[in-house]
Amino acid sequence: MLNTIGLPASEERIERLDPQFLTTLRDHVHRALRTAILSGRFAADERVNERQLAEQLGVSTTPIKEALRQLEAEGLVETLARRGIIIRFNADWAEETILARAALESMIARLAAKRITQDAVRALEQTIDRMRTASLNAAADDLIELNETFHDQIHAASECRYLARMIERQRFYDASIRRIIHLDPSECAKALAEHIAISTAIISGESDEAERAMRDHVIRSGNTYLSMIFNTREEIR
Repeated sequence: MLNTIGLPASEERIERLDPQFLTTLRDHVHRALRTAILSGRFAADERVNERQLAEQLGVSTTPIKEALRQLEAEGLVETLARRGIIIRFNADWAEETILARAALESMIARLAAKRITQDAVRALEQTIDRMRTASLNAAADDLIELNETFHDQIHAASECRYLARMIERQRFYDASIRRIIHLDPSECAKALAEHIAISTAIISGESDEAERAMRDHVIRSGNTYLSMIFNTREEIR
């Protein structure tokens, strides 16, 4: 039996934590559980057991309880009477998050086109050059890191501290999902072309085009995620 991303159901769905993380255990437990949920390793409405999670992660139940409380505040899980803790993340939840991220990222790109400095232009151009090289070499790990750098540079160029803080909650693709996506040559080519279009518009000061290109990029990559995790066929627009 396979789960939603093709892994044998018998395999552990959460990686054990490295002992070096023990000084910030609560945060790492939260991150591990959040990543597992957002990667489709738990089904919507599935009941989770605190002791089983603790055993899989190799920790006590205390950080598990703390992490689950935080996840409940985020809406990813819910505690129900006589049923326990239930996974609430589903395709509709993911779609809403993708649309929220598209709205925020596109507005940030629009403002970046108006506010970008020459130093920021040079940094963005260097990142695009590195993306070209990584795409040619099919270097998935490099592309994952460069994707984060690309968006972070645009956030900084926009000088939108408030919007940048808001968007942190909309980043939910974990490295394993991004790696699968970036191992697809056609996906790499599409992403590179979109990143080039976004950067070109921002550097040229074309705010309308920067906003449109960014929204199209986030929506398309979001549709890829939905198809991979939930096998959805209807695309969001």
